[in-house]
Amino acid sequence: MAKRDFLADTDFTPGELEQLFQLTARLKAEPVAFQQALAGRTLAMIFEKSSTRTRVSFEAGMFQLGGHALFLSSRDIQLGRGEAIEDTARVLARYVDVIMARTFAHQTVVDLARYAGVPVINGLSDDLHPCQALADFFTLREIFGSLDGRKLAYVGDGNNVAHSLLLMAPAVGMDIAVASPSGYRPKEMYLAEAQRLAIDRGTRVSVTESPQEAVEGASAVYTDVWASMGQEGEAEARRQAFAGFEVTVDLMSKAQPEAVFLHCLPCHRGEEVAAEVVDGPRSRVFDEAENRMHVQKALLVTLLQGQ
Repeated sequence: MAKRDFLADTDFTPGELEQLFQLTARLKAEPVAFQQALAGRTLAMIFEKSSTRTRVSFEAGMFQLGGHALFLSSRDIQLGRGEAIEDTARVLARYVDVIMARTFAHQTVVDLARYAGVPVINGLSDDLHPCQALADFFTLREIFGSLDGRKLAYVGDGNNVAHSLLLMAPAVGMDIAVASPSGYRPKEMYLAEAQRLAIDRGTRVSVTESPQEAVEGASAVYTDVWASMGQEGEAEARRQAFAGFEVTVDLMSKAQPEAVFLHCLPCHRGEEVAAEVVDGPRSRVFDEAENRMHVQKALLVTLLQGQ
């Protein structure tokens, strides 16, 4: 079987996503049954960006499957000292069975996948965060069952998380509305791709500058930090630009009565989300964080089948 990568949210078809979610549910419900699923397998984890959830969820998940994970900081490997990506990819592929990379430039994970003879997983890039989207939609699937016809509202920066949600929402049958201030909209290339996918799947994609408009009728309201890693110098300018985009109890009241709140974490209470929301009864952020590990375990098993 040819090796397969997971670099973007569109790498799996809607049917394959459903199979992955079914496997995730089995892994979560019966972890003991999969304790040796990846026995003898090794995961290399390359980190250009620091992390809590990505590192721990992948490392713990690989251990629970009977495998081993190696943490490789860019400060500790030659990639951080100028070694060519293709050389790093080719060498690692001689040692390990799968590579996960959390990088700045999306091209880095693309190049790793091009030259590595083993599966490569995008653990996060500046453009996309597909593993997070898997956890998000699996969490919503647990809560609501079928997602067909439901609406997800994303309020905030049109960043990598927003891009991944836009791309995966049509595949799971959800409408999606993104509310971002002028100058912080999602990139047009990802918005156009999401709109094309929505037409194919019979769902809707919209972008607005009004959080109230985006949240109207939503089953889930999602936000992320206003200044992501590497944007610390823009923090104050972003706080001013995003004034009025905080997810508050009042904003949540515009959504469906059963609507839940999601956040990929870490969060800043009193900035992009009110403490009463993230710590309130409608919040599912910690279920969502836990599900990162479960969906990534399913992803590892799926990609390594036949390798």
